[in-house]
Amino acid sequence: MPSSEFKGSDIIGSGEKRLDININQPRWDQSTYLGRVKHFFILTDARNIFATPGQLDRAKKLVQDYRDGAPMDKTTVDELWAAKYLYDSAFHPDTGEKLIVLGRMSSIAPANMILGAGMLTFRTRAADVIFWQWLNQSINALVNYSNRSGKDPISAKTLGVSYVCATSAAVGTALGVNSFVTKFPPVVGRLVPLGAVLMAAAINLPIMRNQELVHGTEIMDQNGNIVGRSRKTAIHSIFYVFLTRLGIMLTGMGIPPFFTNILDKKGILRRHPRIELPFQLALVGIANLIANPLCCAFFPQMMTIEVSKLEPHVQESINKLKDPPKIVMYNKGL
Repeated sequence: MPSSEFKGSDIIGSGEKRLDININQPRWDQSTYLGRVKHFFILTDARNIFATPGQLDRAKKLVQDYRDGAPMDKTTVDELWAAKYLYDSAFHPDTGEKLIVLGRMSSIAPANMILGAGMLTFRTRAADVIFWQWLNQSINALVNYSNRSGKDPISAKTLGVSYVCATSAAVGTALGVNSFVTKFPPVVGRLVPLGAVLMAAAINLPIMRNQELVHGTEIMDQNGNIVGRSRKTAIHSIFYVFLTRLGIMLTGMGIPPFFTNILDKKGILRRHPRIELPFQLALVGIANLIANPLCCAFFPQMMTIEVSKLEPHVQESINKLKDPPKIVMYNKGL
């Protein structure tokens, strides 16, 4: 029986009656958009950042006990999945190390709330622009490092180059565009921070994943066996991830300026300038809480592609295999 058919209140049990739950895969069907949304809502749940060290260690032990086949006569399916998602929110999937809070998936929404509100509110003075764009890219670098692949780790050189280029692009775009947007409606100026982070993302992503562009991403058959590497799937992966991040950024930093502009037109911000920051915090926070899981669910984590659409030399290598697959899979990343 597939793990998705077990009831949440079912006891896992022990021995021959022990339920067989595949906790190495998401709980919900990832072939549907709704299943992916449910998965990412739990994975990015900001409440997980308040988990105590003791709660994290208990979650880790429960997951390890299940994998080791230990009896679980008092543990339900829901409790196991809750422990698994809490474990995934705080520990690196390859190395098993506990990540610092700012590097965890669960911290992305609250971090983006503060960073987005700061960039949208303090966007005119050069010193403020430099500080907030620098801080944003510094947090991005920390998240990228914390969630690096254990199989293909990001080198310190790659991380450094990416950080410098993304920060320079964000600051340069924001300062450059700010210098002439005074000729346009005020809402255009409020969208400058969005343009800066989009420019930084467009530069940052291919640099961070340059090894995949050079050597290709691993491609697998339907049984998970690695059958080669493809640069074409690397390009596809980066494109899909950029579209995901584009959706998050457009929602989190593209929608709030229009609401803030309404307050500005009514003269509310001029009479009560101190309300702009908390207003931006609320808008960006709500937008990120919604956009993160909805946009991350745009595409499946494991993408598929026909072998006939891969590079000729990759096709040739795969077709030499016994029972060569017609379709292969690859992990697009996040």
